Amino acid sequence: VIRKMKDEGLSKDELAPHVAELLALKAELDPSSVSPPKKKKKQQQQKQKQPTAKASKQKQQTEDAESDYITPRAENYSKWYNDIIRVCSLAETSPVRGCMVIKPWGMSLWDRVRNDLDARIQDHGAENAYFPLLIPKSFLSKEAEHVDGFAKECAVVTHHRLTASPDGKGLIADPDAELEDPLIIRPTSETMIWNMFKKWIVSHRDLPLKVNQWANVMRWEMRTRPFLRTSEFLWQEGHTAHATSEGAIQDSKDMLDQYADMCEKLLAIPVVKGAKSPSERFAGAEETFTIEALMQNGWALQSGTSHFLGQSFGKAFDVTFQDAEGKMQDVWGTSWGVSTRLIGALIMTHSDDAGLVLPPRVAPVQVVVVPIPAKKNDEEGKKALNDALDKLVADLKGAGLRVKVDDRDYVRNGAKYFEWERKGVPLRIELGPRDVEKGACVFKTRVGSEGKETVTLGEVSVRATKVLDALQEYLLDTAKERLVGGMNMMASYDQMKVALEADEASEYDGPGLYLVPWKCDAANEEKIKEECKATIRCYPTDVNEAGMAEGKKCFYSGEDATHMALFGRAF
Repeated sequence: VIRKMKDEGLSKDELAPHVAELLALKAELDPSSVSPPKKKKKQQQQKQKQPTAKASKQKQQTEDAESDYITPRAENYSKWYNDIIRVCSLAETSPVRGCMVIKPWGMSLWDRVRNDLDARIQDHGAENAYFPLLIPKSFLSKEAEHVDGFAKECAVVTHHRLTASPDGKGLIADPDAELEDPLIIRPTSETMIWNMFKKWIVSHRDLPLKVNQWANVMRWEMRTRPFLRTSEFLWQEGHTAHATSEGAIQDSKDMLDQYADMCEKLLAIPVVKGAKSPSERFAGAEETFTIEALMQNGWALQSGTSHFLGQSFGKAFDVTFQDAEGKMQDVWGTSWGVSTRLIGALIMTHSDDAGLVLPPRVAPVQVVVVPIPAKKNDEEGKKALNDALDKLVADLKGAGLRVKVDDRDYVRNGAKYFEWERKGVPLRIELGPRDVEKGACVFKTRVGSEGKETVTLGEVSVRATKVLDALQEYLLDTAKERLVGGMNMMASYDQMKVALEADEASEYDGPGLYLVPWKCDAANEEKIKEECKATIRCYPTDVNEAGMAEGKKCFYSGEDATHMALFGRAF
Protein backbone atom coordinates (compact mmCIF):
# COMPACT_ATOMS: atom_id res chain seq x y z
CA VAL A 1 0.00 0.00 0.00
CA ILE A 2 2.83 2.39 0.89
CA ARG A 3 4.57 1.62 -2.39
CA LYS A 4 1.34 2.30 -4.29
CA MET A 5 0.99 5.65 -2.55
CA LYS A 6 4.57 6.53 -3.57
CA ASP A 7 3.81 5.61 -7.16
CA GLU A 8 0.78 7.90 -7.05
CA GLY A 9 3.10 10.81 -6.15
CA LEU A 10 2.29 11.45 -2.50
CA SER A 11 4.84 13.67 -0.71
CA LYS A 12 6.96 12.59 2.26
CA ASP A 13 4.80 14.66 4.64
CA GLU A 14 1.63 12.97 3.33
CA LEU A 15 3.19 9.50 3.64
CA ALA A 16 4.57 10.06 7.16
CA PRO A 17 1.40 9.17 9.16
CA HIS A 18 0.82 5.98 7.10
CA VAL A 19 4.42 4.86 7.60
CA ALA A 20 4.13 5.50 11.36
CA GLU A 21 0.93 3.43 11.53
CA LEU A 22 2.58 0.54 9.66
CA LEU A 23 5.61 0.55 12.00
CA ALA A 24 3.32 0.52 15.05
CA LEU A 25 1.47 -2.58 13.73
CA LYS A 26 4.78 -4.32 13.02
CA ALA A 27 5.98 -3.59 16.54
CA GLU A 28 2.87 -5.22 18.03
CA LEU A 29 3.17 -8.38 15.90
CA ASP A 30 6.97 -8.77 15.95
CA PRO A 31 8.98 -6.38 18.17
CA SER A 32 12.28 -7.61 16.69
CA SER A 33 11.19 -6.49 13.24
CA VAL A 34 11.59 -2.82 14.18
CA SER A 35 14.61 -3.19 16.51
CA PRO A 36 17.72 -2.01 14.68
CA PRO A 37 20.65 -4.44 14.70
CA LYS A 38 23.48 -3.65 17.10
CA LYS A 39 25.88 -2.82 14.30
CA LYS A 40 23.46 -0.28 12.87
CA LYS A 41 22.99 1.29 16.31
CA LYS A 42 26.72 1.74 16.58
CA GLN A 43 26.75 3.43 13.19
CA GLN A 44 23.97 5.76 14.33
CA GLN A 45 25.95 6.66 17.45
CA GLN A 46 28.95 7.40 15.28
CA LYS A 47 26.77 9.62 13.10
CA GLN A 48 25.62 11.51 16.18
CA LYS A 49 29.23 12.15 17.07
CA GLN A 50 29.84 13.92 13.76
CA PRO A 51 30.72 17.56 14.54
CA THR A 52 28.12 20.26 13.97
CA ALA A 53 28.73 23.10 11.55
CA LYS A 54 29.46 25.39 14.50
CA ALA A 55 31.96 22.92 15.96
CA SER A 56 33.62 22.50 12.57
CA LYS A 57 33.93 26.28 12.26
CA GLN A 58 35.44 26.55 15.74
CA LYS A 59 37.88 23.75 14.91
CA GLN A 60 38.87 25.55 11.70
CA GLN A 61 39.39 28.82 13.60
CA THR A 62 41.59 27.00 16.13
CA GLU A 63 43.63 25.43 13.35
CA ASP A 64 43.97 28.84 11.65
CA ALA A 65 45.10 30.41 14.93
CA GLU A 66 47.83 27.80 15.31
CA SER A 67 48.94 27.83 11.66
CA ASP A 68 51.86 29.88 10.35
CA TYR A 69 50.48 29.85 6.81
CA ILE A 70 49.79 33.17 5.08
CA THR A 71 46.95 33.10 2.56
CA PRO A 72 48.08 34.76 -0.71
CA ARG A 73 46.49 38.16 -1.37
CA ALA A 74 45.15 37.03 -4.74
CA GLU A 75 43.33 34.12 -3.08
CA ASN A 76 41.60 36.09 -0.30
CA TYR A 77 42.80 39.57 0.64
CA SER A 78 40.77 39.74 3.87
CA LYS A 79 42.17 36.43 5.10
CA TRP A 80 45.67 37.50 4.08
CA TYR A 81 45.29 40.58 6.28
CA ASN A 82 44.18 38.52 9.28
CA ASP A 83 46.98 36.00 8.66
CA ILE A 84 49.60 38.76 8.63
CA ILE A 85 48.39 40.06 11.99
CA ARG A 86 48.43 36.56 13.51
CA VAL A 87 51.62 35.17 12.02
CA CYS A 88 53.62 38.36 12.61
CA SER A 89 52.49 38.58 16.26
CA LEU A 90 50.86 41.99 15.95
CA ALA A 91 47.63 41.27 17.80
CA GLU A 92 45.10 38.60 18.64
CA THR A 93 41.52 38.32 19.76
CA SER A 94 40.62 38.80 23.40
CA PRO A 95 38.00 37.18 25.65
CA VAL A 96 35.95 40.36 25.19
CA ARG A 97 34.05 40.28 21.91
CA GLY A 98 35.14 43.02 19.53
CA CYS A 99 38.29 43.89 21.48
CA MET A 100 41.86 42.86 20.67
CA VAL A 101 45.10 42.28 22.52
CA ILE A 102 47.89 44.30 20.91
CA LYS A 103 51.07 42.25 21.25
CA PRO A 104 54.54 43.79 21.80
CA TRP A 105 55.51 43.90 18.09
CA GLY A 106 52.23 45.62 17.22
CA MET A 107 52.44 47.96 20.21
CA SER A 108 55.99 48.96 19.29
CA LEU A 109 54.68 50.15 15.90
CA TRP A 110 52.04 52.29 17.64
CA ASP A 111 54.76 53.61 19.97
CA ARG A 112 56.76 54.80 16.94
CA VAL A 113 53.68 56.55 15.53
CA ARG A 114 52.86 58.06 18.92
CA ASN A 115 56.39 59.40 19.49
CA ASP A 116 56.56 61.03 16.06
CA LEU A 117 53.06 62.49 16.26
CA ASP A 118 53.38 63.68 19.85
CA ALA A 119 56.32 65.87 18.88
CA ARG A 120 54.27 67.32 16.01
CA ILE A 121 51.30 67.98 18.31
CA GLN A 122 53.48 69.83 20.80
CA ASP A 123 55.00 71.89 17.98
CA HIS A 124 51.41 72.67 16.95
CA GLY A 125 50.98 74.33 20.34
CA ALA A 126 48.87 71.69 22.10
CA GLU A 127 49.65 70.34 25.56
CA ASN A 128 48.95 66.80 26.74
CA ALA A 129 46.30 66.23 29.39
CA TYR A 130 44.10 63.38 30.55
CA PHE A 131 40.32 63.29 31.07
CA PRO A 132 38.05 60.68 32.70
CA LEU A 133 37.10 57.46 30.93
CA LEU A 134 33.52 57.80 32.20
CA ILE A 135 31.26 60.58 30.94
CA PRO A 136 27.84 61.44 32.46
CA LYS A 137 25.05 60.55 30.06
CA SER A 138 23.59 64.02 30.60
CA PHE A 139 26.73 65.53 29.02
CA LEU A 140 26.12 63.72 25.71
CA SER A 141 22.53 64.94 25.67
CA LYS A 142 23.64 68.58 25.56
CA GLU A 143 24.72 68.50 21.90
CA ALA A 144 21.87 67.03 19.81
CA GLU A 145 23.79 66.04 16.65
CA HIS A 146 26.61 64.61 18.72
CA VAL A 147 24.37 62.33 20.77
CA ASP A 148 22.53 61.15 17.64
CA GLY A 149 25.85 60.27 16.01
CA PHE A 150 27.13 58.13 18.89
CA ALA A 151 23.98 56.85 20.66
CA LYS A 152 24.03 53.42 19.00
CA GLU A 153 27.72 52.86 19.78
CA CYS A 154 27.77 53.75 23.47
CA ALA A 155 28.60 51.34 26.28
CA VAL A 156 26.70 52.38 29.41
CA VAL A 157 27.54 51.92 33.11
CA THR A 158 24.31 51.76 35.11
CA HIS A 159 25.43 50.39 38.52
CA HIS A 160 28.40 51.05 40.79
CA ARG A 161 28.77 47.62 42.39
CA LEU A 162 27.98 43.90 42.11
CA THR A 163 26.40 41.55 44.58
CA ALA A 164 25.82 37.81 44.86
CA SER A 165 22.76 36.57 42.98
CA PRO A 166 19.88 35.25 45.13
CA ASP A 167 20.51 31.68 43.99
CA GLY A 168 24.17 31.99 44.95
CA LYS A 169 25.35 30.94 41.48
CA GLY A 170 27.09 34.12 40.42
CA LEU A 171 27.16 37.90 40.53
CA ILE A 172 24.55 40.44 39.49
CA ALA A 173 24.38 44.23 39.40
CA ASP A 174 23.26 45.32 42.86
CA PRO A 175 19.69 46.72 42.48
CA ASP A 176 20.46 49.15 45.30
CA ALA A 177 23.52 50.53 43.46
CA GLU A 178 21.86 51.95 40.36
CA LEU A 179 23.34 55.28 39.24
CA GLU A 180 21.06 58.32 39.05
CA ASP A 181 22.93 59.57 35.97
CA PRO A 182 24.31 56.58 34.00
CA LEU A 183 27.90 56.88 32.79
CA ILE A 184 29.08 56.44 29.21
CA ILE A 185 32.46 54.82 28.49
CA ARG A 186 33.95 57.57 26.33
CA PRO A 187 33.36 57.17 22.58
CA THR A 188 35.15 60.53 22.23
CA SER A 189 35.79 63.30 24.73
CA GLU A 190 34.32 66.52 23.30
CA THR A 191 31.61 66.75 25.97
CA MET A 192 33.94 66.16 28.92
CA ILE A 193 36.61 68.52 27.62
CA TRP A 194 34.21 71.35 26.76
CA ASN A 195 32.78 71.05 30.25
CA MET A 196 36.30 71.77 31.53
CA PHE A 197 36.90 74.53 28.96
CA LYS A 198 34.03 76.43 30.61
CA LYS A 199 36.16 76.64 33.78
CA TRP A 200 39.45 77.39 32.03
CA ILE A 201 38.36 80.07 29.53
CA VAL A 202 37.43 83.53 30.83
CA SER A 203 39.21 86.11 28.68
CA HIS A 204 40.50 86.42 25.11
CA ARG A 205 43.93 86.10 26.71
CA ASP A 206 43.12 82.43 27.44
CA LEU A 207 42.73 81.72 23.72
CA PRO A 208 43.63 79.78 21.74
CA LEU A 209 43.49 76.87 24.18
CA LYS A 210 44.82 73.56 22.79
CA VAL A 211 44.91 70.22 24.61
CA ASN A 212 45.63 66.68 23.45
CA GLN A 213 44.86 63.35 25.04
CA TRP A 214 46.38 59.91 24.35
CA ALA A 215 43.75 57.42 25.45
CA ASN A 216 41.50 54.48 24.67
CA VAL A 217 37.89 54.85 23.56
CA MET A 218 34.93 52.50 23.25
CA ARG A 219 32.50 52.42 20.32
CA TRP A 220 30.42 49.26 20.29
CA GLU A 221 30.98 47.44 16.99
CA MET A 222 29.13 44.35 15.77
CA ARG A 223 31.46 43.52 12.86
CA THR A 224 35.11 44.03 13.66
CA ARG A 225 38.50 43.81 11.95
CA PRO A 226 41.76 43.99 13.94
CA PHE A 227 43.17 47.55 13.99
CA LEU A 228 40.65 48.76 11.39
CA ARG A 229 37.44 48.54 13.41
CA THR A 230 37.32 47.31 17.00
CA SER A 231 35.05 48.18 19.91
CA GLU A 232 37.99 49.51 21.91
CA PHE A 233 40.94 51.24 20.27
CA LEU A 234 43.81 53.55 21.09
CA TRP A 235 44.07 57.05 19.69
CA GLN A 236 44.96 60.66 20.31
CA GLU A 237 42.31 63.34 20.34
CA GLY A 238 43.14 67.02 20.17
CA HIS A 239 40.65 69.69 21.20
CA THR A 240 41.07 73.42 20.70
CA ALA A 241 39.13 76.61 21.46
CA HIS A 242 39.54 79.88 19.50
CA ALA A 243 38.35 83.46 19.51
CA THR A 244 37.51 83.45 15.77
CA SER A 245 36.15 81.02 13.20
CA GLU A 246 39.15 81.76 10.96
CA GLY A 247 41.53 80.68 13.72
CA ALA A 248 39.62 77.46 14.34
CA ILE A 249 39.37 76.54 10.65
CA GLN A 250 43.07 77.20 10.14
CA ASP A 251 43.92 75.06 13.18
CA SER A 252 41.94 72.10 11.84
CA LYS A 253 43.58 72.38 8.41
CA ASP A 254 47.07 72.75 9.89
CA MET A 255 46.63 69.58 11.94
CA LEU A 256 45.40 67.67 8.90
CA ASP A 257 48.59 68.73 7.12
CA GLN A 258 50.58 67.29 10.02
CA TYR A 259 48.73 63.98 9.76
CA ALA A 260 49.35 63.80 6.01
CA ASP A 261 53.03 64.65 6.44
CA MET A 262 53.45 62.04 9.18
CA CYS A 263 51.81 59.35 7.04
CA GLU A 264 54.10 60.13 4.13
CA LYS A 265 57.40 60.64 5.94
CA LEU A 266 57.10 58.05 8.71
CA LEU A 267 54.79 55.38 7.29
CA ALA A 268 55.54 55.90 3.57
CA ILE A 269 51.78 56.13 2.93
CA PRO A 270 50.66 58.82 0.44
CA VAL A 271 47.20 60.21 1.15
CA VAL A 272 44.51 62.33 -0.45
CA LYS A 273 43.55 65.38 1.63
CA GLY A 274 40.03 66.69 1.40
CA ALA A 275 36.72 67.60 3.02
CA LYS A 276 33.95 65.15 3.84
CA SER A 277 30.50 65.56 2.31
CA PRO A 278 27.83 66.83 4.74
CA SER A 279 26.51 63.26 5.12
CA GLU A 280 29.92 61.95 6.18
CA ARG A 281 30.86 64.69 8.64
CA PHE A 282 31.64 64.04 12.29
CA ALA A 283 28.55 64.29 14.49
CA GLY A 284 28.24 67.94 15.57
CA ALA A 285 30.88 69.33 13.16
CA GLU A 286 30.36 72.09 10.59
CA GLU A 287 33.24 70.72 8.49
CA THR A 288 35.28 67.53 8.59
CA PHE A 289 38.65 67.32 6.87
CA THR A 290 40.14 63.89 6.16
CA ILE A 291 43.12 62.01 4.79
CA GLU A 292 42.27 58.96 2.67
CA ALA A 293 44.76 56.23 1.75
CA LEU A 294 44.44 53.58 -0.96
CA MET A 295 45.02 49.97 0.08
CA GLN A 296 46.41 47.26 -2.20
CA ASN A 297 42.95 45.82 -2.91
CA GLY A 298 41.68 49.13 -4.28
CA TRP A 299 39.67 50.12 -1.19
CA ALA A 300 40.09 53.40 0.65
CA LEU A 301 40.92 53.74 4.32
CA GLN A 302 40.10 56.90 6.27
CA SER A 303 43.38 57.43 8.12
CA GLY A 304 42.85 60.63 10.11
CA THR A 305 40.28 63.40 10.56
CA SER A 306 40.18 67.01 11.73
CA HIS A 307 36.90 68.75 12.53
CA PHE A 308 35.82 72.39 12.56
CA LEU A 309 33.11 72.34 15.25
CA GLY A 310 31.88 75.89 14.83
CA GLN A 311 30.31 77.17 18.07
CA SER A 312 28.09 74.15 18.74
CA PHE A 313 29.99 72.73 21.70
CA GLY A 314 30.81 76.18 23.07
CA LYS A 315 27.12 77.05 23.16
CA ALA A 316 26.05 73.64 24.46
CA PHE A 317 28.39 73.99 27.44
CA ASP A 318 28.07 77.78 27.78
CA VAL A 319 31.77 78.47 27.07
CA THR A 320 32.23 82.22 26.57
CA PHE A 321 35.08 84.72 26.77
CA GLN A 322 35.44 88.46 27.21
CA ASP A 323 36.99 90.01 24.10
CA ALA A 324 39.43 92.94 24.01
CA GLU A 325 36.52 95.39 24.01
CA GLY A 326 34.92 93.82 27.09
CA LYS A 327 32.08 92.08 25.23
CA MET A 328 31.14 88.44 25.91
CA GLN A 329 31.60 86.12 22.93
CA ASP A 330 31.05 82.42 22.20
CA VAL A 331 34.18 80.42 21.39
CA TRP A 332 34.92 78.42 18.25
CA GLY A 333 36.20 74.87 18.44
CA THR A 334 38.04 72.05 16.69
CA SER A 335 38.87 68.43 17.36
CA TRP A 336 41.23 66.10 15.52
CA GLY A 337 42.57 62.57 15.88
CA VAL A 338 44.22 59.46 14.51
CA SER A 339 44.09 55.94 15.93
CA THR A 340 45.62 52.47 15.81
CA ARG A 341 43.78 52.18 12.48
CA LEU A 342 47.06 53.52 11.06
CA ILE A 343 48.65 50.14 11.85
CA GLY A 344 46.06 48.52 9.59
CA ALA A 345 46.89 51.07 6.89
CA LEU A 346 50.59 50.29 7.28
CA ILE A 347 49.99 46.55 6.86
CA MET A 348 47.75 46.85 3.82
CA THR A 349 49.89 49.45 2.04
CA HIS A 350 53.26 47.67 2.07
CA SER A 351 53.08 44.01 3.13
CA ASP A 352 53.26 41.06 0.75
CA ASP A 353 52.55 37.33 0.63
CA ALA A 354 55.75 36.61 2.57
CA GLY A 355 54.70 38.70 5.57
CA LEU A 356 54.94 42.17 7.02
CA VAL A 357 56.92 44.87 5.20
CA LEU A 358 57.92 47.85 7.35
CA PRO A 359 59.28 51.23 6.22
CA PRO A 360 62.59 51.72 8.08
CA ARG A 361 61.54 54.88 9.93
CA VAL A 362 58.65 53.12 11.69
CA ALA A 363 60.27 49.68 12.11
CA PRO A 364 60.88 48.81 15.79
CA VAL A 365 64.04 47.00 14.62
CA GLN A 366 65.68 48.50 11.56
CA VAL A 367 68.61 46.09 11.37
CA VAL A 368 68.78 42.51 12.60
CA VAL A 369 72.29 41.05 12.83
CA VAL A 370 72.56 37.27 12.57
CA PRO A 371 76.00 36.00 13.59
CA ILE A 372 77.06 32.68 12.08
CA PRO A 373 78.97 30.90 14.86
CA ALA A 374 82.51 29.63 14.48
CA LYS A 375 83.30 25.93 14.84
CA LYS A 376 83.19 24.51 18.37
CA ASN A 377 86.94 24.22 18.90
CA ASP A 378 87.90 27.39 17.04
CA GLU A 379 88.45 29.69 20.04
CA GLU A 380 90.43 32.18 18.01
CA GLY A 381 87.65 32.34 15.42
CA LYS A 382 85.03 32.84 18.16
CA LYS A 383 86.96 35.75 19.65
CA ALA A 384 87.50 37.40 16.28
CA LEU A 385 83.80 37.03 15.47
CA ASN A 386 82.67 38.45 18.82
CA ASP A 387 85.03 41.41 18.53
CA ALA A 388 83.85 42.16 14.98
CA LEU A 389 80.22 41.75 16.04
CA ASP A 390 80.59 44.16 18.97
CA LYS A 391 82.18 46.81 16.76
CA LEU A 392 79.62 46.36 13.99
CA VAL A 393 76.71 46.78 16.43
CA ALA A 394 78.36 49.79 18.10
CA ASP A 395 78.88 51.45 14.69
CA LEU A 396 75.24 50.87 13.70
CA LYS A 397 73.89 52.20 17.00
CA GLY A 398 76.28 55.13 16.77
CA ALA A 399 74.61 56.00 13.48
CA GLY A 400 71.28 56.16 15.29
CA LEU A 401 69.92 52.85 14.00
CA ARG A 402 67.74 50.44 15.98
CA VAL A 403 69.60 47.12 16.05
CA LYS A 404 68.81 43.61 17.24
CA VAL A 405 71.40 40.80 17.46
CA ASP A 406 69.82 37.36 17.08
CA ASP A 407 72.39 35.04 18.66
CA ARG A 408 69.94 32.32 19.76
CA ASP A 409 71.92 29.09 19.61
CA TYR A 410 68.82 26.88 19.61
CA VAL A 411 67.40 28.30 16.35
CA ARG A 412 68.89 27.56 12.94
CA ASN A 413 70.03 30.50 10.83
CA GLY A 414 67.49 29.74 8.11
CA ALA A 415 64.67 29.87 10.65
CA LYS A 416 66.00 33.20 11.94
CA TYR A 417 66.04 34.66 8.44
CA PHE A 418 62.48 33.45 7.87
CA GLU A 419 61.21 34.88 11.17
CA TRP A 420 62.67 38.38 10.76
CA GLU A 421 61.60 38.61 7.12
CA ARG A 422 58.03 37.79 8.17
CA LYS A 423 58.13 40.43 10.90
CA GLY A 424 59.17 43.01 8.30
CA VAL A 425 62.63 44.02 9.54
CA PRO A 426 64.01 46.17 6.68
CA LEU A 427 67.66 45.02 6.74
CA ARG A 428 69.39 41.78 7.75
CA ILE A 429 73.15 41.58 8.22
CA GLU A 430 74.90 38.21 8.26
CA LEU A 431 78.34 37.93 9.85
CA GLY A 432 80.38 34.71 10.06
CA PRO A 433 84.04 33.67 10.58
CA ARG A 434 84.78 33.72 6.85
CA ASP A 435 83.24 37.20 6.55
CA VAL A 436 85.42 38.43 9.44
CA GLU A 437 88.54 37.08 7.71
CA LYS A 438 87.59 39.09 4.62
CA GLY A 439 86.75 42.16 6.70
CA ALA A 440 83.19 42.16 5.37
CA CYS A 441 79.58 41.21 6.10
CA VAL A 442 76.49 40.45 4.01
CA PHE A 443 73.43 42.74 3.60
CA LYS A 444 69.94 41.52 2.64
CA THR A 445 66.96 43.89 2.42
CA ARG A 446 63.37 42.79 3.05
CA VAL A 447 62.17 44.15 -0.31
CA GLY A 448 63.55 46.23 -3.17
CA SER A 449 66.43 43.91 -4.05
CA GLU A 450 66.47 40.18 -4.76
CA GLY A 451 70.12 39.47 -4.09
CA LYS A 452 72.59 39.99 -1.26
CA GLU A 453 75.31 42.63 -1.02
CA THR A 454 78.79 42.27 0.48
CA VAL A 455 79.83 45.33 2.51
CA THR A 456 83.20 45.99 4.15
CA LEU A 457 83.03 46.23 7.94
CA GLY A 458 84.42 49.75 7.95
CA GLU A 459 81.56 51.00 5.79
CA VAL A 460 78.70 49.20 7.53
CA SER A 461 77.03 52.15 9.29
CA VAL A 462 77.28 54.50 6.31
CA ARG A 463 76.05 51.87 3.87
CA ALA A 464 73.23 50.69 6.17
CA THR A 465 71.93 54.25 6.52
CA LYS A 466 71.93 54.72 2.74
CA VAL A 467 70.23 51.36 2.15
CA LEU A 468 67.49 52.13 4.68
CA ASP A 469 66.90 55.63 3.28
CA ALA A 470 66.63 54.15 -0.22
CA LEU A 471 64.20 51.50 1.03
CA GLN A 472 61.99 54.14 2.68
CA GLU A 473 61.89 56.08 -0.59
CA TYR A 474 61.22 52.89 -2.60
CA LEU A 475 58.18 51.99 -0.49
CA LEU A 476 56.77 55.52 -0.71
CA ASP A 477 57.29 55.66 -4.48
CA THR A 478 55.62 52.25 -4.90
CA ALA A 479 52.62 53.39 -2.85
CA LYS A 480 52.40 56.66 -4.79
CA GLU A 481 52.36 54.76 -8.09
CA ARG A 482 49.54 52.59 -6.75
CA LEU A 483 47.55 55.65 -5.68
CA VAL A 484 47.94 57.35 -9.06
CA GLY A 485 47.23 54.13 -10.95
CA GLY A 486 44.18 53.39 -8.78
CA MET A 487 42.54 56.77 -9.45
CA ASN A 488 39.92 56.43 -12.21
CA MET A 489 39.27 59.83 -13.76
CA MET A 490 35.96 61.04 -15.20
CA ALA A 491 34.25 57.63 -15.40
CA SER A 492 30.51 57.46 -15.98
CA TYR A 493 28.25 56.36 -13.15
CA ASP A 494 27.39 53.11 -14.96
CA GLN A 495 31.09 52.30 -15.35
CA MET A 496 31.70 52.84 -11.64
CA LYS A 497 28.57 50.92 -10.65
CA VAL A 498 29.51 47.85 -12.68
CA ALA A 499 33.05 47.89 -11.27
CA LEU A 500 32.13 48.40 -7.62
CA GLU A 501 28.84 46.60 -7.00
CA ALA A 502 30.58 43.20 -7.04
CA ASP A 503 33.84 44.42 -5.49
CA GLU A 504 34.49 42.87 -2.07
CA ALA A 505 37.19 43.37 0.55
CA SER A 506 38.50 39.86 -0.13
CA GLU A 507 39.24 40.69 -3.78
CA TYR A 508 42.83 41.68 -4.51
CA ASP A 509 43.76 44.53 -6.82
CA GLY A 510 40.23 45.89 -7.22
CA PRO A 511 39.08 48.74 -9.46
CA GLY A 512 40.22 51.52 -7.09
CA LEU A 513 38.82 55.03 -6.57
CA TYR A 514 36.77 57.30 -8.85
CA LEU A 515 37.33 61.05 -9.16
CA VAL A 516 34.18 62.46 -10.75
CA PRO A 517 32.17 65.71 -11.07
CA TRP A 518 29.38 65.75 -8.50
CA LYS A 519 26.49 67.91 -7.36
CA CYS A 520 26.30 67.75 -3.57
CA ASP A 521 23.06 65.90 -2.80
CA ALA A 522 22.56 63.72 0.29
CA ALA A 523 19.66 61.77 -1.24
CA ASN A 524 21.64 60.83 -4.37
CA GLU A 525 24.64 60.00 -2.21
CA GLU A 526 22.52 57.50 -0.26
CA LYS A 527 21.13 56.00 -3.48
CA ILE A 528 24.64 55.38 -4.80
CA LYS A 529 25.60 53.75 -1.51
CA GLU A 530 22.61 51.41 -1.81
CA GLU A 531 23.19 50.65 -5.49
CA CYS A 532 26.92 49.88 -5.48
CA LYS A 533 28.10 50.32 -1.85
CA ALA A 534 30.34 53.25 -2.84
CA THR A 535 30.72 56.29 -0.59
CA ILE A 536 32.20 59.73 -1.08
CA ARG A 537 35.61 59.47 0.53
CA CYS A 538 36.19 63.21 0.25
CA TYR A 539 36.12 66.31 -1.91
CA PRO A 540 39.88 66.42 -2.66
CA THR A 541 41.40 69.76 -1.69
CA ASP A 542 43.82 70.22 -4.58
CA VAL A 543 41.45 69.62 -7.52
CA ASN A 544 38.57 71.54 -5.93
CA GLU A 545 40.72 74.56 -5.09
CA ALA A 546 41.92 74.46 -8.70
CA GLY A 547 38.29 74.75 -9.90
CA MET A 548 38.30 71.41 -11.73
CA ALA A 549 34.51 70.98 -11.28
CA GLU A 550 33.64 74.25 -13.01
CA GLY A 551 31.63 73.81 -16.21
CA LYS A 552 31.13 70.07 -15.63
CA LYS A 553 27.95 68.08 -15.13
CA CYS A 554 27.35 65.72 -12.21
CA PHE A 555 28.10 62.15 -13.28
CA TYR A 556 24.93 60.93 -11.51
CA SER A 557 22.23 63.60 -11.83
CA GLY A 558 23.46 65.44 -14.93
CA GLU A 559 23.07 68.78 -13.12
CA ASP A 560 25.83 71.38 -12.75
CA ALA A 561 28.61 69.97 -10.60
CA THR A 562 29.48 71.64 -7.30
CA HIS A 563 32.55 69.55 -6.46
CA MET A 564 34.97 66.97 -7.71
CA ALA A 565 34.21 63.96 -5.49
CA LEU A 566 36.31 60.91 -4.75
CA PHE A 567 34.11 57.79 -4.62
CA GLY A 568 35.12 54.28 -3.66
CA ARG A 569 34.61 51.27 -1.45
CA ALA A 570 36.14 51.67 2.00
CA PHE A 571 37.08 49.73 5.10
